[in-house]
Amino acid sequence: MVWCSFRSLASRHAATQWQHAMRSGTPSINMSSSFSVSFSHSAAGKHELVTREDKEKISILTLCNPAKRNALSLEMLTALRSHIIDVTDHSQPKTVIIIQAQGNVFSSGHDLKQLAASTPDEQAKIISLCSNVMTLLREMPQIAIAQVRGLATAAGAQLVASCDLAVADDKASFATPGVKIGLFCTTPGVAIARALPSAKRAMEMLVTGEAMSAQEALRLGFINKVVPADQLEHQTLELAQHIASFSRETLALGKKAFYQQTAKPSLDDAYLVANGVMTCNLGMADAKEGIKAFVEKRHPTWQS
Repeated sequence: MVWCSFRSLASRHAATQWQHAMRSGTPSINMSSSFSVSFSHSAAGKHELVTREDKEKISILTLCNPAKRNALSLEMLTALRSHIIDVTDHSQPKTVIIIQAQGNVFSSGHDLKQLAASTPDEQAKIISLCSNVMTLLREMPQIAIAQVRGLATAAGAQLVASCDLAVADDKASFATPGVKIGLFCTTPGVAIARALPSAKRAMEMLVTGEAMSAQEALRLGFINKVVPADQLEHQTLELAQHIASFSRETLALGKKAFYQQTAKPSLDDAYLVANGVMTCNLGMADAKEGIKAFVEKRHPTWQS
């Protein structure tokens, strides 16, 4: 099947429903036939757990609970998901999002105290919500960059792995230590196994619980850059600005096609996807403008 549309996450109608629910405090909302989440404004606590700052074509989402090591609680995940949906709003489309965190821990993963105090149904809801957030990052048309300062463990490492790119400071580390407390990092393993080149290396992380340094993560391709701590914000933003200088529609098309073709079991199937998408791409206004600008030896003027 030739894929030529990138304008929805689950569906545009569902995204509109979600945005309305977040703004009005609707008790519950179905994002798809297989996922639902409860939400109330009072549950979010006394301060914003995730903030958003826009810089032209870039949105910066910041996890803001350093006192709890930016744990991915139900409330934190709900706020993060709300911002991800808002970023895809086509009235003010963005090209790149950066996910960063306050403090010296990017994220310690799930809020274990909250999970321990929850019923089985509530636990399932939190875990499903977390998986849904990770999936949205992969499916959204924007390029997602994790800006990692310090430690990223369990679902925190899953969040890094779920982003398209990652920049970390030289003291950062990544771990899935759940096995040490009798809780195997099964859902983080989904993203991590897809972000590492070897299933054996991913399994080693999962069964030993030992941390992987930023340098090792870079060597294995788990992250894209390691930079000095005082350069982390600048270099991440510089990367985001470079990417955002290109056509938003072309990047969205390319991201979708990349993950589709890499998931195919055979080379022939992968090329079948890529052939159709590249043909589609040639018919897009920005591709026509880019080729014309190249021939005329000038900078292109993108429509998106």
